[in-house]
Amino acid sequence: MSLDKILSISGKPGLYKIVAQTRNGFVAESLIDKKKMAVNIHNNISVLSEIAVYTLTEELPLKEVFKKIRDKENAQTTSISHKDSKDTLEEYFFGVLPDYDEDRVYASDIKKIVQWYNLLQKHDMLDALEEGDEVTADEEE
Repeated sequence: MSLDKILSISGKPGLYKIVAQTRNGFVAESLIDKKKMAVNIHNNISVLSEIAVYTLTEELPLKEVFKKIRDKENAQTTSISHKDSKDTLEEYFFGVLPDYDEDRVYASDIKKIVQWYNLLQKHDMLDALEEGDEVTADEEE
C-alpha cells in the first residue's frame, strides 16, 4: 500500500487507510484501533504522499523524511517517543534532517512525524516508502 492511501484527518488521532470509495467521500480504517468510519469530502484531510517538510533549500517529501528515519533506526521504532519534550524532539529531528527549517517546522510537526512513522512501522507499512519510485510503462505514456 502506498502513501497515497494513508491519511491524516484533522481532529482525529493517528493515521487512516482508505478502504472504499463512497458517493460523498470514502470509508477509512484507523491504524490505531482498526475502527472504520465514513469520511466526508468536507473533512480536512491530508494525504501523506502530499505532505512535505521545509528544509533550508527545498521542501522534502514526507516519504523521504520517513526513509531517513528508517535508515537511522534500522527499520525499527524510533528511539524517542512522540510524547518526549520539545527539546528532545528537535534534537532527534536535527539528527535525522540536519537542514530542516527550524522557523517553519514546529515541535508539533516533529511529534506528528515521529508518531506517524511509528504507526507505519508497527503495521509493517514502511515498504510503502519504496512504492512509486519506479516508473511503470503506463506512467510513461
